Amino acid sequence: MIARHRAKVAVLISGSGTNMAALLYASRIGMSGAGVPYDIVLVASNDSNAGGLALAEAEGIATFALSHKGMDRAAHDAAMDTAIRESGAEFVALAGYMRVLGEEMVARWEGRMLNIHPSLLPKYKGLDTHARALEAGDEVAGASVHLVTTELDGGEVLGRSEVAVVGGDTPETLALRVKMAEHQLYPRVLADYVSRPYDPEWLLKRVSELALALPEAEAATSHGSPGFKLSGKNGKFFAHFADRHHGAKQIALLAKTSGQDELADLVERDPEVFFRPAYYHATGWVGIALNRSDCDWDQVEHWLERSWRSVAPRRLTKLMGAAEEF
Repeated sequence: MIARHRAKVAVLISGSGTNMAALLYASRIGMSGAGVPYDIVLVASNDSNAGGLALAEAEGIATFALSHKGMDRAAHDAAMDTAIRESGAEFVALAGYMRVLGEEMVARWEGRMLNIHPSLLPKYKGLDTHARALEAGDEVAGASVHLVTTELDGGEVLGRSEVAVVGGDTPETLALRVKMAEHQLYPRVLADYVSRPYDPEWLLKRVSELALALPEAEAATSHGSPGFKLSGKNGKFFAHFADRHHGAKQIALLAKTSGQDELADLVERDPEVFFRPAYYHATGWVGIALNRSDCDWDQVEHWLERSWRSVAPRRLTKLMGAAEEF
């Protein structure tokens, strides 16, 4: 049986840390090997008096606190980033972190930083969400988990939970019920998201989107496994998708190299990413491991295009070259 990867997550808070606690206790349901696939490795705050820090310490979780007062935003972000990286975290979950992060910090964790927001995004970005929902006469309010981008509350929404608005609600009464919904939503969405890099179905979908965007590419099977080739009866394969074939630990993209010398150089230079796939390596194919939290999808796209170019007729490569000039 293949061991399930448990992602390491750092949680940033500014207050009581109730969403942090929800994430933490949900993670412990999965300690036996089933359930939630992440561990909280750090709780960090911009307020040394944040109540959630004491809770984390009591539960044996490493903590870090540094007030932002009197500090340049970039310097404070850098200190938080250092603490997160030293903890070994692969993902960051903002849970009531009441500090806007700078562009550099957001860029460092692009695609690996999540936040929970008390509205049904894209409605009511920013503050006073419950009052705004009531003023608008909404019948439902709720919470959303989204990826963090430089646009405030503007990243891809990964999940929502609706809460009914009832007669006589105030912003305070509505906030209490939305908070309960948040505690259910965040652990589930975080678990789903950190599982993506290790989910063969999601990885194949992502590879397929990139491969089929290439001119005259089509999906096909080779020896029972997914692959991609040029269209037509005699179209050659330029990529294969291998889900831990022949006992390998990698879920991988197989792409064509220029030959054995380049293959050997790639494997020697970065063995965590490149490997010799069974059987295919004899003809110069390289395996590119996809089941990694830090998978570089720009690199995957580069290898798909390069491999496609190696089998595409000149009329197609000339067309692509001309399109790239514009």
